[in-house]
Amino acid sequence: MNRRLFHILSAALIGSASLWGGAAMAQQVEAPDAMIKRLSTELLDIVRKDPGLKAGDVTQVMSVVNEKVMPHVNFARMTASTIGPSWRNATPQQRTQLQDAFKNLLVRTYAGALRQVGNQTLAVRPLRAAPSDTEVVVNSELQGGQAGPVQLDYRMQKMADGWKVYDINVMGVWMADSYRSQFAQVVNNSGIDGLIKQLNEQAARQGTSAPAAAAAKP
Repeated sequence: MNRRLFHILSAALIGSASLWGGAAMAQQVEAPDAMIKRLSTELLDIVRKDPGLKAGDVTQVMSVVNEKVMPHVNFARMTASTIGPSWRNATPQQRTQLQDAFKNLLVRTYAGALRQVGNQTLAVRPLRAAPSDTEVVVNSELQGGQAGPVQLDYRMQKMADGWKVYDINVMGVWMADSYRSQFAQVVNNSGIDGLIKQLNEQAARQGTSAPAAAAAKP
């Protein structure tokens, strides 16, 4: 299977609690491994049943991400880790633009990979963590694909409103690490604004369903 599928799934698998689990989460913090398992099952089922999502419609995927994924991702930390040291020098407005542009790029890049969703299931390994831990890694494996089992791990942080994902490991490569050197080179050559521009241009080349210019709005 195309590894792009695993990025969009790994971001989205932890997201659908806003529809199914919001009330329960408000009363009791769900264990991070249990959350990943439950929500991955629910989301995969949604994708299989929704022709728009299955076809990779960018507008529809963006809507699902905004509604169901983003409330359960610490995207500010995810973007900061991906950008690297230059994040500290960015203005608040630039940080907002970086987050929006990066999200837009990810959604557009991986929307088409949803066509490959079939009968896959996510097997989550038992979590080894102390009750007092506020940062954990949930290890899992996507099973049922033609290429065999695929490693998917999640770095998660316990926050006031529950556990949130801030980095994803796909087949041994952490997402933040895979982008950091590329983004650093752009910042060195063109500055933060140059990186924002490049992210939006890359997103625009991925499709036209959701204008990339909208990603730069604070």
